Amino acid sequence: MASAAQRAGRVVSDIHLLAVSKTFPTDSISSALECGQKAFGENKVQEAISKIDELEGAGIDWHFIGHLQKNKVKYIPGRFALVHSVDSLELAEKLDQESRRQGCVTNILIQVNVSGEASKSGVAPQALGSLLDKARGFSGISIEGLMAMPPFDPDPEKARPWFRKLRELQGEVAKDMDFGLRHLSMGMSHDFEVAIEEGATWIRVGTSLFGDRE
Repeated sequence: MASAAQRAGRVVSDIHLLAVSKTFPTDSISSALECGQKAFGENKVQEAISKIDELEGAGIDWHFIGHLQKNKVKYIPGRFALVHSVDSLELAEKLDQESRRQGCVTNILIQVNVSGEASKSGVAPQALGSLLDKARGFSGISIEGLMAMPPFDPDPEKARPWFRKLRELQGEVAKDMDFGLRHLSMGMSHDFEVAIEEGATWIRVGTSLFGDRE
């Protein structure tokens, strides 16, 4: 992380490591916690809640990074520091309503389908402005930035154009809509250095920390 930040002329403290702990036991999370890691990412609501309850009081910042079904939204407010994967206006509305009902504000990122892959969730780049315009008045959510998952390629350089596209979208929104989005969640174990070079503020790393999943 530090090397990539240096190459890009960035301050490494502006870049945050999210340990993707999905499918790994709480023992693995505790070991990482002992090493100083505080932020952990889960992608299934029930698995996440189980871990949150088991490790209550451990000082963990939990992030939700998976596809969030609308019928699971009620479990999100108050449990997660950041939801990376809000992929539609309807989901943003649902989170806003539920957060207000529970008396809190949920921090979210808007997932953008930068590559246009049919298999990927996310808002189309050309629809991002409309979503942000409609959601900017929601008081139960705070839109903190954007997230993307580019097509997988073993060559990390192949992801660079998609990371750059997300950063350019961030800049366009700031300029055209006066909508400050401070975070870019992009980059995983095999390509996080490229993501940092292109402006990532959150990198989502699992395999490099915990090993291969079964």
